[in-house]
Amino acid sequence: MAESGAGSPFAAFSLEGRVALVTGASGVLGRHFARILHGAGARVAMGARKPASLRGLAEELGEGARAVALDVTEDASIADALAVTERAFGPVDILVNNAGIAATRPFLDHTAEDWDQVMAVDLRGAFAMGQAVARRMVAAGNGGSIVNIASILAERVIPGVAGYSAAKAALVHLTRQMAVELARHRIRVNALAPGYIATEINRDFFASEAGQAVVKRIPQRRLGTVDDLTGPLLLLASDAGAHMTGSVVTIDGGHSVNSL
Repeated sequence: MAESGAGSPFAAFSLEGRVALVTGASGVLGRHFARILHGAGARVAMGARKPASLRGLAEELGEGARAVALDVTEDASIADALAVTERAFGPVDILVNNAGIAATRPFLDHTAEDWDQVMAVDLRGAFAMGQAVARRMVAAGNGGSIVNIASILAERVIPGVAGYSAAKAALVHLTRQMAVELARHRIRVNALAPGYIATEINRDFFASEAGQAVVKRIPQRRLGTVDDLTGPLLLLASDAGAHMTGSVVTIDGGHSVNSL
């Protein structure tokens, strides 16, 4: 059996003593991220516009997990959520910038309101959240890790999500910008770029003929699962990824590099 003690290479993946904040924690990915970080030893604040929706998850995780009210489009809400987290657990060491929405309409029908709403959450929200946390990390002097949740749509496109694709592409470049400027403060900034992830929400579509056609374009011929994101998240959040910053880790079964 492989060793798992302090002398083991696996010890670098431990998050014992760390404080993590996950935005958009009420969604499928956010819930998974919170479970994984907590399971690795971190105390986890789970941010959502409606924190009551996370009561069950907080009870499931138990000590070291807390739901906090957080709207990433409101600077005052960001400040309040960080203050609550710091009172409960201490300064944030790990931020998972996961909050995101999409407006699904053909480009010609995409409205300015659609665009503004998506940009407010997916791009400005990630910027404002990252900046607020990074400022506190600098003040604490302990460094930290920021993980922005991007998408393969930062590189590829599908019809109907112009705002979402543009926001995720900008988020990837923002990740690199943050990484360069924050490295001297020992703050690492990286991005995860998932492909299609199987959830209850999209199960019916991917069971349809159109959905199966999409799956056939994935070289591995399957959708991703939330478990496929576990290793990459822990790598970027922990000391195991200590020399990684400005990286974009793609988890899509080869979808983004398939042949045209």
